[in-house]
Amino acid sequence: MTPDSREQDYLLGSSDAEHERLIHQAARLAPVTEQFFRDAGIGAGQRVLDLGAGVGDVAMLAARLVGPSGQVVALERDERSIDRARKRASAAGLCNLEFVQGEITGFVDGILFDAAVGRYILQFLPDPVAVLRSVAGQVRPGGIVAFQEGTWATFLALSRHPPLWSAAATLLYEAAVRFGVHVEMESTLHRSFQEAGLPVPKMRLEMELGYEPEFTQWLFDSLMSGAYPHAGKLNLSLEMLGDVKTLKQRLQDEVLASNTVVPWLGLVSAWCRKPE
Repeated sequence: MTPDSREQDYLLGSSDAEHERLIHQAARLAPVTEQFFRDAGIGAGQRVLDLGAGVGDVAMLAARLVGPSGQVVALERDERSIDRARKRASAAGLCNLEFVQGEITGFVDGILFDAAVGRYILQFLPDPVAVLRSVAGQVRPGGIVAFQEGTWATFLALSRHPPLWSAAATLLYEAAVRFGVHVEMESTLHRSFQEAGLPVPKMRLEMELGYEPEFTQWLFDSLMSGAYPHAGKLNLSLEMLGDVKTLKQRLQDEVLASNTVVPWLGLVSAWCRKPE
């Protein structure tokens, strides 16, 4: 798969089921992302650019942080996603939020932003460094660049037991690798910021552990969006997971029986201020 085709073809798709998965996932991640944005310096009155807005959760979170005196411009290329995002923002009464349909690469706005943010976006792009470099050009001197990406290495390390969960987590990871997702962002963000001409970022890693049905629901839904639809073209074997109709319940039963905890895909966060 070429870089151009990867940018046009998102691993997890844009189905109604995927939109619901994103909304559910975002609700779980919201406290972590909000605290990250606050620590990075995002607040009232700022103008913020959100990259890869999806169905709008990060953009709406940022819009609440900057308040009515601020503004958020959210960029999303997928028409179905941006339509859903606009409806959700309108229902939430957020008048300081504008969704723009378009590609991330090459986006230019006439006014510099106080901050540029994104969550789970750089890992899906062909050239994260080029995107960071382009983003830096849209941020004012002294402004903030703040991104959160997935931490696959830690997720897999904590998914070694129990066996069915481990097999499911490994399959999802393998689908991401074969599709061309950058699965080592936790170790490369440090370097990527610098290669993009930005200062060394401050970084943290956060991951929730648990055993509740929400955890197995997240893994099951992610498999349905990210692995099963692409199994044929990515040459993935699904036999190890058994009957998909019973997979979600079997995952939950196994986790409960093991009397252990399993991970939610974590967040590695990186932020810096553009030099004055």
